[in-house]
Amino acid sequence: MNPDIPSIEQLKEIALPAPVSYAPQTWGWWVLLAVFVVAVVLLSARRYWQWRRDRYRREALVRLAQLQKRSDDLNALRELPELLKRTAISMPNKTLVGAGLPAKAAARTPHDSRASSLASQLLQGPGALGSGDWQAFLQRHSKAALPADFSQQLAQLAYAPDAVLRAMPNEQRQQLFNTCKHWVEHHHVAA
Repeated sequence: MNPDIPSIEQLKEIALPAPVSYAPQTWGWWVLLAVFVVAVVLLSARRYWQWRRDRYRREALVRLAQLQKRSDDLNALRELPELLKRTAISMPNKTLVGAGLPAKAAARTPHDSRASSLASQLLQGPGALGSGDWQAFLQRHSKAALPADFSQQLAQLAYAPDAVLRAMPNEQRQQLFNTCKHWVEHHHVAA
């Protein structure tokens, strides 16, 4: 062997530096991480609360899709106004319909005959509304403009004779379903 050539036995292991920690080195990063974790938890909790709050809306949309698939059936058309009323009754944090008053404030209205009848109507909620008040309620909670005669069309679906509903054009039926779907999807709920 040639003495000028180094042998493998002479090689030594290279000393590696200590591994770098991924943990932050200063307290400021820990605070920032804690703020980030709290924000994620709060946003997740809020999304979960909204998802639970909108359960009635999801159920109404599923039922509406079932009704729309059989829009030629008169029973499906007759169920449409009932579905909107049930959706309105199920709305969380609803303000009372006529004056936008919460239930406790409506109960404290003066006891003259007009105010007490309004308060009693308000305490009954959206299920007891007639055509004009029902139209106003639907419009107030809608983000887009509704047809001016929407509540009359819903009343016609609920109470008109079968012959009138059979004579209704398919375009008008689909437009009613689309308007109802838009209202259920996009109506405003006071938080």
